[in-house]
Amino acid sequence: MPSQTELLAGLGLDDEVVGLTRFCVHPAGWKARKQIVGGTKSVRLDRVAALAPDLVIANKEENVREQVEAIAEGCPVFVTDVATGADALAMIREVGALVERSTQATALVDELEAGFGAIAREATEAAPLRVAYLIWRDPWMTIGGDTFIHDVLQKAGFVNVFGDHTRYPVVTADDLRAVAPDLVLLSSEPYPFKPEHHGEIAAALPGVRVHGIDGELCSWYGSRLRHTPAYLSQLRETLA
Repeated sequence: MPSQTELLAGLGLDDEVVGLTRFCVHPAGWKARKQIVGGTKSVRLDRVAALAPDLVIANKEENVREQVEAIAEGCPVFVTDVATGADALAMIREVGALVERSTQATALVDELEAGFGAIAREATEAAPLRVAYLIWRDPWMTIGGDTFIHDVLQKAGFVNVFGDHTRYPVVTADDLRAVAPDLVLLSSEPYPFKPEHHGEIAAALPGVRVHGIDGELCSWYGSRLRHTPAYLSQLRETLA
């Protein structure tokens, strides 16, 4: 999984990491030097077995259970399950211990706690922004209140207008109009929203602002989170 591959780099590993998915684009250069084992939902079990890893790190939401169970028959597998910022910090500590980088993991957790603590204090002094965060088009899909993205946005003072839903609900233009957000955020991933899609939403919701947002910084629960507080703080200033 991309965010956890980057986390391993953030903890100081390199040669120890022998395989990753084709979606693991960070850090730069790793894909060219390491074995690609398929996609997050289409893992090549034969390639994993050939690497004879001491540990495979998988994720409950991103990976396919049957594939993970098949891999676990041949080597140890650690499955992460992250729905909140607190879950992310706990996962970083656990992974750090597993790969013998506990000192680095603790330092990263301390950095993240300080960064998110600062932006939470900022948020208490600003008017809340009611936002609809879209991750997909045709159909439109958003985020519910039990997702990691929801928790990250909430810490920065954004109010998810679909926070009473779960997981990633499909919504219509009528649904969006009914909840009357101040702002619609179009994530850079997993759907690659383009300028014309901003116009499409703006036309459907007259008077509602539409803005792009870096999906990696809102959904990658690893070392990339160290950049998230400053990014969201700047975004709030821009929107204000």
